[in-house]
Amino acid sequence: MAAELEQEVQAIDKSLLECSAEEIAGKWLQANELQKEVYQHLAYYVPKIYCRGPNPAPEREDMLAQHVLLGPMEWYLCGEDSAFGFPKLEQANKPSHLCGRVFKVGEPTYSCRDCAVDPTCVLCMECFLGSIHREHRYRMTTSGGGGFCDCGDTEAWKEGPYCQKHELNTSETAEEEDPLVHLPEDMVARAYNIFAIAFKYAVDILTWEKENELPGLEMTEKSDTYYCMLFNDEVHTYEQVIYTLQKAVNCTQKEAIGFATTVDRDGRRSVRYGDFQYCDQAKSVIVRNTSRQTKPLKVQVMHSSIVAHQSFGLKLLTWLGSVIGYSDGLRRVLCQVGLQEGPDGENSSLVDKLMLYDSKLWKGARNVYHQLFMSSLLMDLKYKKLFAIRFARNYERLQSDFMKDDHDREFSIADLSIQIFTVPSLARMLITEENLMTTIIRTFMDHLRHRDIQGRFQFERYTALQAFKFRRVQSLILDLKYVLISKPTEWSEDLRHKFLEGFDAFLELLKCMQGMDPITRQVGQHIEMEPEWEAAFTLQMKLTLVISMMQDWCALDEKVLIEAYKKCLAVLMQCHSGFTDGEQPIVLSMCGHSVETIRYCVSQEKVSIHLPVSRLLAGLHVLLSKTEVAYKFPELLPLSELSPPTLIEHPLRCLVLCAQVHAGMWRRNGFSLVNQIYYYHNVKCRREMFDKDIVMLQTGVSMMDPNHFLMIMLSRFELYQIFSTPDYGKRFSTENTNKDVVQQNNTLIEEMLYLIIMIVGERFSPGIGQVNATDEIKREIIHQLSIRPMAHSELVKALPEDENRETGMESVIEEVACFKKPGLTGRGLYELKPECTKNFNLYFYHFSRAEQSKVIHFKLLLVNILQSDVMLCIMGTILQWAVEHNGYAWSESMLQRVLHLIGMALQEEKQHLENLSEENVVTFTFTQKISRPGEAPNNSPSILAMLETLQNAPHLEVHKDMIRWILKTFNAIKKLRESSSTSPVAETEGTVMEESSRDKDKAERKRKAEIARLRREKIMAQMSEMQRHFINENKELFQQTLEELDTSTSGVHDNSPVISDAKLTALGPEQTRVAEHRQIVMCILCQEEQEVKVDSRAMVLAAFIQRSTVLSKNRNRIIPDPENHDPLFMHPDLSCGTHTGSCGHIMHAHCWQRYFDAVQAKEQRRQQRLRVHTSYDVENGEFLCPLCECLSNTVIPLLPPPRVLFNRLDFSGQPNLAQWIKTISQQIKALYLLRDEDRSSNSGHSETMDQLQLPEGFRPDYKPKNPYSGSIKEMLTTFGTATYKVGLKVHPNEEDPRVPVMCWGSCAYTIQTIERILSDEDKPLFGHLPCRQDDCLKSLTRFAAAHWTVSSLSAIQGHFCTLLASLVPNEKNGNLPCILDIDMFHLLVSLVLSFPAIHCQDFSGISLGTGDLRLFHLVTMAHIIQILLTSSTEENGMDQENTSSEEEVAVLTLYKFLCQCTGSALKEISSGWHLWRNLKAGIMPFLRCSAMFFHYLNGVPAPSELQVNGTNQFEHLCSYLCLPNNLTCLFQENNEIMNTLVESSVINSPRESNKLIDLPDDYSCLINQASNFSCPKSGGDKSRAPTLCLVCGTMLCSQSYCCQTELEGEDVGACTAHTYSCGSGVGIFLRVRECQVLFLAGKTKGCFYPPPYLDDYGETDQGLRRGNPLHLCKERFKKIQKLWQQHGITEEIGHAQEANQTLVGIDWQHL
Repeated sequence: MAAELEQEVQAIDKSLLECSAEEIAGKWLQANELQKEVYQHLAYYVPKIYCRGPNPAPEREDMLAQHVLLGPMEWYLCGEDSAFGFPKLEQANKPSHLCGRVFKVGEPTYSCRDCAVDPTCVLCMECFLGSIHREHRYRMTTSGGGGFCDCGDTEAWKEGPYCQKHELNTSETAEEEDPLVHLPEDMVARAYNIFAIAFKYAVDILTWEKENELPGLEMTEKSDTYYCMLFNDEVHTYEQVIYTLQKAVNCTQKEAIGFATTVDRDGRRSVRYGDFQYCDQAKSVIVRNTSRQTKPLKVQVMHSSIVAHQSFGLKLLTWLGSVIGYSDGLRRVLCQVGLQEGPDGENSSLVDKLMLYDSKLWKGARNVYHQLFMSSLLMDLKYKKLFAIRFARNYERLQSDFMKDDHDREFSIADLSIQIFTVPSLARMLITEENLMTTIIRTFMDHLRHRDIQGRFQFERYTALQAFKFRRVQSLILDLKYVLISKPTEWSEDLRHKFLEGFDAFLELLKCMQGMDPITRQVGQHIEMEPEWEAAFTLQMKLTLVISMMQDWCALDEKVLIEAYKKCLAVLMQCHSGFTDGEQPIVLSMCGHSVETIRYCVSQEKVSIHLPVSRLLAGLHVLLSKTEVAYKFPELLPLSELSPPTLIEHPLRCLVLCAQVHAGMWRRNGFSLVNQIYYYHNVKCRREMFDKDIVMLQTGVSMMDPNHFLMIMLSRFELYQIFSTPDYGKRFSTENTNKDVVQQNNTLIEEMLYLIIMIVGERFSPGIGQVNATDEIKREIIHQLSIRPMAHSELVKALPEDENRETGMESVIEEVACFKKPGLTGRGLYELKPECTKNFNLYFYHFSRAEQSKVIHFKLLLVNILQSDVMLCIMGTILQWAVEHNGYAWSESMLQRVLHLIGMALQEEKQHLENLSEENVVTFTFTQKISRPGEAPNNSPSILAMLETLQNAPHLEVHKDMIRWILKTFNAIKKLRESSSTSPVAETEGTVMEESSRDKDKAERKRKAEIARLRREKIMAQMSEMQRHFINENKELFQQTLEELDTSTSGVHDNSPVISDAKLTALGPEQTRVAEHRQIVMCILCQEEQEVKVDSRAMVLAAFIQRSTVLSKNRNRIIPDPENHDPLFMHPDLSCGTHTGSCGHIMHAHCWQRYFDAVQAKEQRRQQRLRVHTSYDVENGEFLCPLCECLSNTVIPLLPPPRVLFNRLDFSGQPNLAQWIKTISQQIKALYLLRDEDRSSNSGHSETMDQLQLPEGFRPDYKPKNPYSGSIKEMLTTFGTATYKVGLKVHPNEEDPRVPVMCWGSCAYTIQTIERILSDEDKPLFGHLPCRQDDCLKSLTRFAAAHWTVSSLSAIQGHFCTLLASLVPNEKNGNLPCILDIDMFHLLVSLVLSFPAIHCQDFSGISLGTGDLRLFHLVTMAHIIQILLTSSTEENGMDQENTSSEEEVAVLTLYKFLCQCTGSALKEISSGWHLWRNLKAGIMPFLRCSAMFFHYLNGVPAPSELQVNGTNQFEHLCSYLCLPNNLTCLFQENNEIMNTLVESSVINSPRESNKLIDLPDDYSCLINQASNFSCPKSGGDKSRAPTLCLVCGTMLCSQSYCCQTELEGEDVGACTAHTYSCGSGVGIFLRVRECQVLFLAGKTKGCFYPPPYLDDYGETDQGLRRGNPLHLCKERFKKIQKLWQQHGITEEIGHAQEANQTLVGIDWQHL
């Protein structure tokens, strides 16, 4: 290896290092032909520096290139060393007032919704924080990379264009001064020379196409080495490329992944280096392998010197970009060089060459030169304009290249349109000078060539290629939108002319859309193939904004508007002339009116939903009336040519189609039609579709006889027969037995009436009624919120957006609604203010179906329809059906609509009367018409008479109020008429009007309430009937239940013992005796009840065991070799514990076994069918609790209190600690001797026994019998083995002596986590646990105490001896961990639970309780010493009582004694008070855990003082645990033990609780942090999915190949790998770009969780789509933290995956 390195260094040619930049530059200054000199220099040196081997060496290349190639250029440019030259330039330069920072991928960008001219105007974070916009309403997004900051661009902002930093630079100088004046002239000349050569060299080499020769750079000696170069495209996936490379250049998968990553990032990578033959062979393999499904990957064999020059060419472009950053003058020079026309005329400048070659360049090269264009051409205002012209002239070619390009838009030069077209002055100039609008639209039309015979677009049977092209073409619509986004303030003749030319082109486009995708109704059988409808609607949606903007432009200038109107009308007539042939005319007559129309049936002929030309005309027509052009210049308008029937024909067909679909007549046309109708009404398309159709009909009505209009309408709705022939309705309903047809007819009538209501009532759009845009939005909001309260984002989605993505909602929302803040889940909602409900209309036209019209005095023409004869005839007919309600098919909603219309007409008439001035005659005489009876032959009663009849009809109870209101209004009007003929209107009438509208509203509400009441009563009656029936049948059952209830209530309190006054003690000889109570539980699977007894069948709890690092203080410690690791002692940093949780549901062991077997069998069957992950992993023993579907992986057996079984009566005085230790030590010694004997000799057992001096009453040969039944023993083993398997991550082995140790550990760890949670939440120790946790702890402790009965006795005795030896040393056990390296609570649990194994052989009369107490005292003493040795007491001068209490004196004495023992390791402390305080604080967690442990072990209830948070918790704990309040008494009683306990090392106590990391309040800080984070593996590359670990704060590069690592033989992503090191398999992450929380558990489980960041409306924004500013919600973050502390992450994931199947399919391990 070393030799290779030396060769490498030698390989750097001596001549390269000896080059002097100064000399070379000097030579160049003297040269006659500079270009030739420079080219020779490059031709000689570039191949020596770049591309010397198979793998690039960027550091070496850059160093040498700077030294040999760029150095001389810099020296030449500055005339001195660039280290001095460049800073001088920078000082002389006037700093720019433009920011121009180019965004990296994922960087946060900000747009001000109040001041930005359009949404593409953005600021970088630095400028934003220093601008006025941070106080405004802003949007925050993450950049896709490639745009730049618009700070300082006055055209981008309505106000505040500068941030504080750039404001300083807008100094006094004139804007248009030439920056070259700041540079010395000779320097300008040199800059021209060197820039021209460098730029030309780079452009030539990058656009060079021959593979074997070079442009003017021929070398003297030519090497014979080639590269096989692989290029990126957007077609092939990572996997395909990796697989192909492994085959083609037989590399490892790791190398292939490296290649693929580089290709994806830079656009190309050499995959082989060698002679031509060798490289060509790899090329052919790659091409062959990838050409099967798609076009093959692009591969080229290139000569190494070409690759070398191209690499340097890119380096040069980057260098140019950095040099011009020093001076505006140099920037200007470079722009001049770039845009200078070359010798070949048009398109020969360097910039043009690069642009037109764009689609052939690779990604890396494009990025470099786009960046250069941005920092040069776009930052120099003069040249930006010139560049814009070049761009517009080449627009068509660039777009055509982009269509064929194999890269996405963001890598194409076409994407620069957003930087140019959004500048208002440039856009205006390009329209007038370059005719840009027409160019864009023509280019668009050229690419959509697929047309039908009539010349309309046809998207049927689109090939994949055409679909791809169609997606690409849509970006042109965006460009058009950018050009139109800022509207002109003054119009020049040129602009008018060019805009109208563009408008012509636009009409051509719409003409191709008019009537596209026509459909015919399917009769008989269902449609076989769903037709393609999405493309047409996509086009419509994309164009919606452009159509609106076109209208806005037209509205600004009267001449333009008139011209546009004429053009649009002409095109519409052309379209129509194509349609009408072959449709024969017919005459309709009714009520003495007749009209000529054509025979056409929507349900039989072709009909299309796309009518953009008609709709544009409707829009323009509205503008004519709004701007009053129609009144000023009627002579300029072709009003005589308008034929209203032709205008309304197509919109009417479209609305009839909707009605018929609603009536279910088009069911057989499948979903495509349903979807089309949905979008037609949907907020995205509605403005330019449905709304405009209504407007067109209103226009038609206002220009023709309303009777004619209604007859045509009846005919199109196919209802003409019913209303024109008397009695047809009756015949129709009796003859047609088919209920469907009758129903359809009813729906059609309802829909038609609804349409009439809309035509008359909807004058709420500006231009038809006298309202403005904000009224319109207010009204939309009121009607949305009247459905239900909505969140801000839902409301925004339900309102139409303008071209700036704004809905204008914020300005009015406060007036109509109030905001309710969210709780812990859910989101904030807006609720309608009660006073706004009066503006509600039942028949609001944007409802999918309701309104009391806000009627505005307005063109009379629309209203006349209400009093036309045909309308009266329709109303009369329907009312008649209602009167004779038996013979006819009619519906209540039909009647309701008719009543609504009558009401509208009366309101209208009343207003006319009230606004009557002297000379006007009232032409609206609805009241007279409705009081006239019908004509002769059939003399039908008048409408009024029928209403009076209906008022008392019993079957119309619900409509009664409405009818009454109508009659009341009718009388009021009659009065008005009489008074108006004599005197002016009386004052009081105004109030009647208001009342009447209130009445009408009340009527509506009352009607609804009535319906609801009737329905409720009916249901209640049914229910009580059923109930009565049930009780009668099951009398005796009810009797029993009542009796049982009586007995059970009295028996509930049995478990709270009678000894309430006495002191409660949890352990030791004085332990409080508790009366045993029976525990009866029910199995959730078989519903049988059973008592928990020692010898009965086992009952079990579903449980979940997991490894945990929640309490860890040292996450870096990993178990090196789990197979041989000894877990007997737990280190106090709790680096990894085993946690057990349970949902608390109980089953029989055998029921559970059956259930689990079934789950396993099902899983095996499923595996053969299809491999999908479920939310649980059966191979690892996981299952879902059968009741609550909680994730579980084992079961805990339920046991009666275990200590009672082994506790023998005490019949002697109990020994004190010293005596007890002595006895135990003797017993241990005896055991050890016996064991040694066993090993050495197999001689008879009996004589050995005699030789040994056995302690009194100790019988080591006694084997206790196991009291538990077989099934319980089996369950003890099952759970023990599961804990061992999960905790150590090893294969299950029930014989392993470590099994009991893991069980004790899990018991201790689980108690510790729960104690921490309670203390963090300031809850008392007892009485506040949810019962599932309480049951879990009880079962877990009892299980751990009973587990020794199924383990090997000698193993447990061995464990006990070793554990005890750590406190009471003996000669056998050496090298045990020091007392400071042991977690005392784990030690206590293990000692107490392993002690029965020795005690069972001791018949001397010492009780088990004594042993517990002595062990507890011993461990507590050890813990005190631990605390004193490690307490770092700072003696702060706090006031303290001078009188030292005895505790303080005692502690001080003890401490001094410790000082003597340990030598001078401890520092002197004089204050006992501090020590005592530290000791109490330090030992509290241990005491609290111990109290819980003994409570669950011995079943002594907790004293009431520990069930509340009070003072003196310490004293109560001591008394419950049988400890003296002055803990040091323990030492005074047992002096000699003291010495054995003292040895030393360090850890801090007490442990702090672990929390998740602190998050910043403002989310953009996180985004910024993430955008600066680069992937640790792929050299400084930006990470695509930066993800933050919330447990330890590490930032990871998720979801990418670069950071995959191998874990247990599988490739996993960075997050999964991190969970194993940081959270032992469980992780909580925040995905910064998506703003969502990610939970991971193991490799196959994961889910997304709502983030703790909310916007001002109380909503999360996952995916940052809305971009509202986000702030941290503390409560939600606490909730996540609590989930983590309670070990609920895995369970949360389980529930999420069960609820949402799509989560199961995600490859979590790759995140």
